[in-house]
Amino acid sequence: MTTTHHPQYQPDREAMAKMRLMLDGLKGTVAGPEAREPFDHMMENVPAASGVAYEAAEVGGVPGWWCRPDDAVADAALLYLHGGGYVVGSARAYRHFVGQFAARAKAAAFAPDYGLAPERPFPAALHDAHAAYKGLAGQGFLKIALAGDSAGGGLTLALLSRLSAEARDGSVLRPSGAAVISAWTDLALTGNSMVTRAQADPLSTRNSLDSMAQLYLAGHDPRDPTASPLYGVLSGLPPVRMDVGEDDVLLDDSVRYGERLERSGGTGEVHTWEGMIHVFPSNVTQLKASDEALDGIGGFLRRLLLRQQASAVA
Repeated sequence: MTTTHHPQYQPDREAMAKMRLMLDGLKGTVAGPEAREPFDHMMENVPAASGVAYEAAEVGGVPGWWCRPDDAVADAALLYLHGGGYVVGSARAYRHFVGQFAARAKAAAFAPDYGLAPERPFPAALHDAHAAYKGLAGQGFLKIALAGDSAGGGLTLALLSRLSAEARDGSVLRPSGAAVISAWTDLALTGNSMVTRAQADPLSTRNSLDSMAQLYLAGHDPRDPTASPLYGVLSGLPPVRMDVGEDDVLLDDSVRYGERLERSGGTGEVHTWEGMIHVFPSNVTQLKASDEALDGIGGFLRRLLLRQQASAVA
């Protein structure tokens, strides 16, 4: 496993200080479905990438949004699973953020509206994500990579394990790999950063995460690998890249997953970003680290898709 620490840029230090003032009073407020409208409004403010077209659609019986770059690679697609603690978030609100990934990876991206709790608790999100992936394969995409953030990042890794196991017996197309941001891999909330980053994190609290985990799990075991991929079988997975801010209570969810992936013989990259907060790449144009992280993630995904394309041709 490659672990890369990214020091904070001085302009970002100043921008983050202003951002923290703007976020004052919001810490821990995203904890239930009542936060859906303000959360979507926040994500709608992510700037759109140039040269990307957006379209509402349905894939595999799951509604969502397509984000299609003008220069998309043929036969390649991204499946992007949005964040929001399995309780808030929508494909429409996320479409511009997803478009940033699509533009950099040069691949069409589909963001599904997977089921949210409490109306549709575990395992609805995983079932919908799986159906969307199979739908993409059914549409003729031969190279599919996964991506997601926060709860969507955890969902991405849970799906990656399921698809990799199914691909071994030939029942599904093997995914090219995955890239996740601030992934929530442990719904049992056992990471040390829940304590060590509690003051530094301006957005999330252990209580708010626990509230959403309970709504999603509805009494189910939080250590079930299909809900918390940290506890799953990680051998035989395709390459994974993880980016996480060091001022995030979910920091250890990425670090520990990366360590387990390495012990399982997998190929992984963990990128930690000094002074950055939860899902910091959504602050496109505001933080140099955001653009740098998105460029790195896009390049990672593009290499995976092109490498698989070259192998298929050979």
